[in-house]
Amino acid sequence: MIDVWVRQNSSRTRSRILFVLMNLVSIGCLIWSLRDVKLGELRDDLATMDWWWVGLAVVSGIAVYFLQALRWIMVLRPVVRVKFWQAAHAVYIGLFANEVLPLRAGEVLRCYLLSLWTELPFSVSLSSWLIERVFDGIWLCLCLFVTLKFVPFPTQLRYLVDGAYWLGIIVLAGAVVLGVAMFRRHHTRAFFANDSWHRHVRILIDDLCLIGHSRYLYYAFALSLPYLLLQVVPVYAAIRGYGFPLSLGVAFALMVILRLGSVVPQAAGNLWLFQLLARESLEKIFNVDPAEAARFSLVLWGIVTLPLLITGFISLSITEAKIGDLRRAAQTEASGLSKSR
Repeated sequence: MIDVWVRQNSSRTRSRILFVLMNLVSIGCLIWSLRDVKLGELRDDLATMDWWWVGLAVVSGIAVYFLQALRWIMVLRPVVRVKFWQAAHAVYIGLFANEVLPLRAGEVLRCYLLSLWTELPFSVSLSSWLIERVFDGIWLCLCLFVTLKFVPFPTQLRYLVDGAYWLGIIVLAGAVVLGVAMFRRHHTRAFFANDSWHRHVRILIDDLCLIGHSRYLYYAFALSLPYLLLQVVPVYAAIRGYGFPLSLGVAFALMVILRLGSVVPQAAGNLWLFQLLARESLEKIFNVDPAEAARFSLVLWGIVTLPLLITGFISLSITEAKIGDLRRAAQTEASGLSKSR
C-alpha cells in the first residue's frame, strides 16, 4: 500500500514538473514570437476591426465542431447509437481541456466521457479517436500538398514540409494498423489468442471489425473533408475583420499550416506555437509586415481560442463535473488499459 502511494506521488510530482517546464518554455517562446507587438498599436487594431467579420469568425469557429461530433457518431454507429448532444458535449469539453491542459489531454478526456455516458468500452472510444486522426491526417496531407503546388515556401519554413512527410508516414502506419484490425479480424484475434490478454482486447477487435465493414465509416471519411475545409472560414473572417487585403487562398494555406502545427504535443491552448506559425507564415510567405503579422497572430489566437474556452466551460458546467476529476478518471482508465495483460 505504501509502495503504491509512493509511486502515485512520484508520478504526480513528475507531471507537475513537466507542466511547469512546458509552460515556462511556452511563455518564453511566446514573448520572443511577439517581440514586435506594442500594446498601444494592438489596442488601435482592436478599435478599428470590423466586428461583423469577427462575429462570423467566432460563430463559424464554434459551429464547425458540430461536424466533428456528427462524424464521431458515424464512426461509432455500427457499435453504439450515440446521441448528438452526448457527442457534442464530449467534443466541446475535450476542446476546453485542450485549452487548459497540456499535451492535448482533452482527446483522451472526451473519449472517457463518451464511454461513461454510453455502453461503449473505453478502448473502442479511444480507437474511434485514432480513426478520426487518421482521416484528418490523410486530408491534411493532401491539402498541404495542394498548398505546396501554389505557395512557394521559403527555406526558413521547409521544416513544415518535412513535418508533412513525417505526418504522412505516421498516418500511413496508423491506417495499416487499423486496416488489419478492421478487415483481418481472424488474424488479429489469433495474434491476441493468448489467455493472458484481457477480454476487452477481443471486444475491441470485434467492434473495430463492425466499424470497418460499415458504410458509415466511409461517410465519416467523406465528412472529414468539409470538416477540415470549413475551418478556413474563421481564419478568413478574422483576416477580413482585421483589415488585411489577403485572399481566401491565403486563409486556406494559413489554416493548413496552423492545423499541421496543432499535431505537435505542446502546452495548453497551442500557446506560442500558434502565434509563431501564424507570424512566420504571414511574414515570410505572404510578405506581411512583421509587427502587423505578430499582432494579428495574437488576435487570431484569441478569436479561435476564447470562444472554445467559453463554450467548453458551459458544456462542462452542464455536466456538473470538474476538469481535474475527469482528467484523473480518464488517466486511471487509460492506465488500466495498458495493464490489462
